[in-house]
Amino acid sequence: MPDSLFGTPFIAAPMAGGTSTPALVQAVQEGGGVGFLAAGYKSPEAMAADIASARALDIRFGINLFVPDHRQLPPAPDTVARLEAYRRELEPDAARYGVDLPSLRLDDDDAWQEKIDALLADPVELVSFAFGLPGKPVVHALQKAGSMVISSVTTVAEALAAAEEGPDAIAVQHQSAGGHTAAFLTESADGAGTLAARTTAELVAQVRAAVGLPLIAAGGIMDGSALRDVLTAGATAAQVGTALVRTDESGARTPHKDALGDPSFTETAMTRAFTGRLARSLVNEFVLDHRDAPEGYPAIHHLTAPVRAASSAAGDPQRLNLWAGTGWRQAREGSAKEVVREFLNGL
Repeated sequence: MPDSLFGTPFIAAPMAGGTSTPALVQAVQEGGGVGFLAAGYKSPEAMAADIASARALDIRFGINLFVPDHRQLPPAPDTVARLEAYRRELEPDAARYGVDLPSLRLDDDDAWQEKIDALLADPVELVSFAFGLPGKPVVHALQKAGSMVISSVTTVAEALAAAEEGPDAIAVQHQSAGGHTAAFLTESADGAGTLAARTTAELVAQVRAAVGLPLIAAGGIMDGSALRDVLTAGATAAQVGTALVRTDESGARTPHKDALGDPSFTETAMTRAFTGRLARSLVNEFVLDHRDAPEGYPAIHHLTAPVRAASSAAGDPQRLNLWAGTGWRQAREGSAKEVVREFLNGL
């Protein structure tokens, strides 16, 4: 197995919303990888509880934070008007399950400073960021506390901007990845910035030519062959998400797990319908009904939360965010330990 900055070329991606659990991280380690917990959407107290649970298992782990978009805090008046219109558009979805839509929440920064303060007071080995750059002071403070810092990018331009802050590594996410795009520059926000790279390996090679930092490849990595391709292209490790969603230790909702194995789902698409931020999902009725959902993260995340929860409780995948990368058909059930071992076999 190749040497790696992380002691392994396999990293379990942080998957917010409950999918990444301490049990999943433990199983990934038992298979030969290292995993991340996801602090996104969680309170600082819930993040601390996850960290405590992982430490009680005596496993290596990282934690991922969402960088708040200060353009949305609060949104401009015209954006608020679009969000109000989208709230009205969602009323039939809420009525379907007999739930109420909340009022618009326009001030949620995901407890950014509280989480940073907690990680400085009680450092973890690995800290990664998505949706933006944390800023030089945060990067340097975390490094001084003993953490390795990883910034997430989707283009060469974003990688160059990230490198200016001095992280220890950069996660390079291709458009084939499931869930939210990590894009943060305007020209990358619609995914167009990654179209020139047909594969994750090509994008890694482009970033490798521009940036000297260690790279983590993300997007469409579903088996050992894809892992080898990105390592050959210059990545130090691969970050794998969709391939782990159906595993026993994953905390993903059952309808989400089942949908990944359901042949009636035939494609994925980038959509803002669920959260107001572009994310790749299996195409279900909700995606089709709200093709023109506006930008507005995390306000739309809060708006749709009751609908998504009710859809899950009803066992109905049609109004649930079914995050999935383009290789979702290869995701399989069983222990994450065995999935990781299959990826690493032959390296």
